[in-house]
Amino acid sequence: MRRKGLVISLAVIAVLWILHTTSKNFMVDPTFSTFLSNKEIELPNANVWIMMIQLHIILAIIALITGPLGLSRTIRMEKPILHRWNGRIYVIVIVVNILPGYYIALYANGGMWSTIGFFILNTLWLLTTINGFRFIKKGQVNSHRSWMLRSFFLTFANLTIYIVMTILHYGANLPYGLSYSLGAWLAFTINLVLAEMVIRKSTI
Repeated sequence: MRRKGLVISLAVIAVLWILHTTSKNFMVDPTFSTFLSNKEIELPNANVWIMMIQLHIILAIIALITGPLGLSRTIRMEKPILHRWNGRIYVIVIVVNILPGYYIALYANGGMWSTIGFFILNTLWLLTTINGFRFIKKGQVNSHRSWMLRSFFLTFANLTIYIVMTILHYGANLPYGLSYSLGAWLAFTINLVLAEMVIRKSTI
């Protein structure tokens, strides 16, 4: 796959998902009443949970914006300072996002298996990002690009969860909690497999 086509495709998907997420969670249902109505676990403090998930979403949106910019060869070659600062912002928002990510995972639908799945997802997101940062510090550009690509694909995990959950719950009529748990586990599995396919076949 050509670099330009890949970057454009990921950017378009990111923009569409940002528009969907922003409108749904900050305009249509800012109190998350629809999502909370499906909650199987009682929240100790709904206001704290809402604050955490809003922070989680905002930071993820920033990652979805900075991700495609980091993959752009034009920016990387012609504006290296912008590339570096864009990358720093991307790394920082993911590191900071771990706190709300773990908190939300504690009260995920589907119980223990969902919580474990989301903990694994968040940990992989953090580790792939740190590895990407670590390799560029060592001057190992190819390894840096591969790990950052894995990280960015994991940034789309929420989209994958939404698709899987919709298919399993509304299409296959599986219970909401089970569909959500499977979505959490399949999100990092599917996205990392796709990342490896891109890494092996693209020149990014």
